[in-house]
Amino acid sequence: MKPFYITTPIFYVNAKPHLGHAYSAIVADSIARFHRLMGEDAYFLTGTDEHGDKIVQAAEGEGKSPQEYVDTISALFRDLWPNLNVSNNDFIRTTEPRHKKVVQDILQKVYDSGDIYFGEYGGHYCFGCERFYTEKELVDGKCPDHQTVPEYIAEKNYFFKMSKYQQWLKEHITNNPDFIRPERYRNEVMSLLESGELEDLCISRPKSRLTWGIELPFDEEYVTYVWFDALINYITALDYPEGEKFEKYWPSANHLIAKDILKPHAIFWPTMLKAAGIEPYQHLNVHGYWLVKDTKMSKSIGNVVEPLAMKDTYGLDAFRYFLLRDMVFGQDSSFSEEALVGRLNAELANDLGNLFNRTVSMTHKYFGGEIPRPDIEDIEEAEIKKLGQEAMKAFQDHFGEMRFSRGLEGLWELVRGLNKYIDATAPWTLFKNEDMGRLSTVIYVLLENMRKIAVHLWPVMPEASEKMLSHLGIAFDSEKVNLPKELDVWGLLESGTQVAKTSTLFPRVELPEAKPEAESGKNGAKGKKQKKQSKKSGQDEVPTIEFEDFQKIDMRVGTVKEVEKHPDADRLLLVRVDTGDDKLRQVVAGIADFFSPDDLVGRQVVVVVNLKPRKLRKQLSQGMILAVKHGDSMELLTPSGEVPPGSKAS
Repeated sequence: MKPFYITTPIFYVNAKPHLGHAYSAIVADSIARFHRLMGEDAYFLTGTDEHGDKIVQAAEGEGKSPQEYVDTISALFRDLWPNLNVSNNDFIRTTEPRHKKVVQDILQKVYDSGDIYFGEYGGHYCFGCERFYTEKELVDGKCPDHQTVPEYIAEKNYFFKMSKYQQWLKEHITNNPDFIRPERYRNEVMSLLESGELEDLCISRPKSRLTWGIELPFDEEYVTYVWFDALINYITALDYPEGEKFEKYWPSANHLIAKDILKPHAIFWPTMLKAAGIEPYQHLNVHGYWLVKDTKMSKSIGNVVEPLAMKDTYGLDAFRYFLLRDMVFGQDSSFSEEALVGRLNAELANDLGNLFNRTVSMTHKYFGGEIPRPDIEDIEEAEIKKLGQEAMKAFQDHFGEMRFSRGLEGLWELVRGLNKYIDATAPWTLFKNEDMGRLSTVIYVLLENMRKIAVHLWPVMPEASEKMLSHLGIAFDSEKVNLPKELDVWGLLESGTQVAKTSTLFPRVELPEAKPEAESGKNGAKGKKQKKQSKKSGQDEVPTIEFEDFQKIDMRVGTVKEVEKHPDADRLLLVRVDTGDDKLRQVVAGIADFFSPDDLVGRQVVVVVNLKPRKLRKQLSQGMILAVKHGDSMELLTPSGEVPPGSKAS
């Protein structure tokens, strides 16, 4: 099999893991799983970076030795990944003996070749970045990342002749346009290289100032600069220089990083590799920041998102799906629970979950739960097959190029198309008319496409994917799945296989209610009392009705067939619903702020059908569609499974 190598950055252990770390790990895991299903031999590395000034400072702050501190924080990362279903092949720590040996071997090799020299340097040192800055790199005299004034340090150190490889690196990037992706970061690196002479890199720290690091093999009075140490982990884990894994996987190396460490990975690392006589990696894949209320996450600000809290509240696979679906890879994205819940309810519960549930329910209702044998296909089946091929191809192409959001959107074209296919073919009508041959074809086409969707979603939502397949009566085996073949292979579901009665993989969720400020601190008792009084007051204000009054309300389930905007009112839609009558019922609904016409067509809704008709802005309304408004969003009341239009709600 074709090899594929994916690495996360090795995470710096000066703080506990947060959403940004989880995103990198989950993305890398999804990429590794995807390439395995594409028929490739994927190797996935992650780990922790454990040397440098910041580690010493963090350890001192907790009253621990550096080794005790890094052991504790590294374990937090190692223990978190299984809880997020991260399937790494190796976990490396830069304090391991295997890594120390490789770092010293490469240092000695580069030193012997003449590319490391001893000299004196004075510069502006940022302890947060653990690097020297030139005057022109500072912004108003401050570090551009930490907004602090660096300390001027003059000392003797060892330097790597990085400037020697400036022209080579420019030519390599020019000749390999996808070496750094997305393109915006390639352009950023080229701007750095073209803005002036590339300086040599200080690669040591005197032990008189820092002892926590890997000792230089040619001078025991110095330790290695953290970046010259950390970057080498990517080949240490492959048993460089003579290991079989290095020979096999390194030519396909893909690094995954956040944009804040672009320069070390795009400039330091390729030139280090060139000096050591090692071919550069294949791709550097750069993602943006997760922001909270448009601000980068920071422990000091107090806006850090804990990944386990999100996973425990909303489910792991929903959390994984949101991260890959919501962020356009390479750009920043704002995280909020509102956005997560919106995606979960709209795309997982309404679109995918409803598709699975209504299809397996119909399979039980019409065929006793057994997958039917398909009969003759019609033009509608040809169209849905074509849509499926296009959707799967879009998913595979985009996912392979790290365009995860676009890949998932492409696959969702099939999910939404299948929901519309149900409404267009109307299985309940086929059953009523005893057209069982046509009905068996429709149900089989739905089930087989659902199988294809499930296997494509496995890289993103492995647990949910396997449950989807189990609901279709089959077990998941990654070694038997080949995504490219899914474009042309049809009919892998065996007729007669028993499917689940229901499929409730993605129940709708609500945002947890925020506690009123009055409930905390000195006003706690007062706040609780006010809340209780308010609740009681609210209950008293709601008028009661007799049961006989309630019985007068006739609520029916209908299927939305046509929707258009009201010609004279921006917030109104003209919704025409099949409620089991001879003709479509028109409802003028004030929901245009929350739903587009395309969102509604094909969906089932609950309609009050015995309201007295009236005109709203000159358009006749023959009922009311029931919905729930919460916060800034709205949800439609809908049955949990497919029912015939006109079914009475009670």
